[in-house]
Amino acid sequence: MPRVKAAQAGRQSSAKRHLAEQFAVGEIITDMAKKEWKVGLPIGQGGFGCIYLADMNSSESVGSDAPCVVKVEPSDNGPLFTELKFYQRAAKPEQIQKWIRTRKLKYLGVPKYWGSGLHDKNGKSYRFMIMDRFGSDLQKIYEANAKRFSRKTVLQLSLRILDILEYIHEHEYVHGDIKASNLLLNYKNPDQVYLVDYGLAYRYCPEGVHKEYKEDPKRCHDGTIEFTSIDAHNGVAPSRRGDLEILGYCMIQWLTGHLPWEDNLKDPKYVRDSKIRYRENIASLMDKCFPEKNKPGEIAKYMETVKLLDYTEKPLYENLRDILLQGLKAIGSKDDGKLDLSVVENGGLKAKTITKRKKEIEESKEPGVEDTEWSNTQTEEAIQTRGPHERCGVLITGLPGDYGISSGLTDTQRPGAPGHHIPDMSTCAKCIHSSILDEFTEHL
Repeated sequence: MPRVKAAQAGRQSSAKRHLAEQFAVGEIITDMAKKEWKVGLPIGQGGFGCIYLADMNSSESVGSDAPCVVKVEPSDNGPLFTELKFYQRAAKPEQIQKWIRTRKLKYLGVPKYWGSGLHDKNGKSYRFMIMDRFGSDLQKIYEANAKRFSRKTVLQLSLRILDILEYIHEHEYVHGDIKASNLLLNYKNPDQVYLVDYGLAYRYCPEGVHKEYKEDPKRCHDGTIEFTSIDAHNGVAPSRRGDLEILGYCMIQWLTGHLPWEDNLKDPKYVRDSKIRYRENIASLMDKCFPEKNKPGEIAKYMETVKLLDYTEKPLYENLRDILLQGLKAIGSKDDGKLDLSVVENGGLKAKTITKRKKEIEESKEPGVEDTEWSNTQTEEAIQTRGPHERCGVLITGLPGDYGISSGLTDTQRPGAPGHHIPDMSTCAKCIHSSILDEFTEHL
């Protein structure tokens, strides 16, 4: 479900915002550091912005294996400007690499910021940002997987998300909208997951001074309603404890397929009151969500720990990681860094095995920019069908990673929605670069 306030804001301000004009393949843009980038084919288009393949400028055209994308919006639109501020302050490659070294991590799921600037085209000014390229989002995989992830997969995912949250929190920001659709897989390594969409990221601690707890009726229920924190329901600005609370709700949904308040998401007060009631009695939340005897005790302990945090309190991230690691140990597993996103423990539809795809990628990959290349095969797979992939009349699950640009479509209008039929597509490449974008354009 989309963010409540963001969706409302989009409707209220749509008349003031302008649509992005199409950039030509091969167009050269220059960032603030005077570095030139070449624009490739479009791979995503939303209500006000576009995403294109991108690479450093050279005599070569931008190939389908380009390591980067460029996100473009008219310069007078706000979301990309807000997101840029986060990336410029907290996501420079050298910052991320230093954190990885000092924390002895294998990777960190924060997209790297490669550059940004303004570009004039036909008398209009456009803001752009260069960032890493990614694959499919977890929401598509989750839905194709009968809305279930295995306990091991959920714990592995959550450990990596804790790494991400600790990093952005230490850099004075909170995300406020953690959910499967904002988690994208690395396109070369599907065992790596990245948190995207910082358009509403909040600087909770500028210059080391935490914002005070203050309820604002105008901000009540901000966020994605089923996951948003109790603080957000009460109109309080996002904080570290809120991000961790949201992650707890995500874990429960990924394990069970639903949250107790999803029966009435149209009533934000009902959702808030349900969350408050269950926060006061975590045992009842566990009984409701996990009626079987073998309940994941680590989830209960995680939720109990997070609920004790004060608004301005710094979480003990290592303690939270230890709780999840104990959960892995309880099922005879360990933190091996593997995400088996195809596992469904209680029957139902099985998604295409991610690990098999990783092996195919590794066998075919060529030297290039580390952890960012896409192959033609992967590009096709990023919009795979729910059933066997066909060359025409395919049912798609959506574009590969929207990077936080909203299409502005309803669920039934969206080309990636279940049952949305794209007729007579002769090839997958044509499907990506023609048919899908045509349908997006029709609905803008």
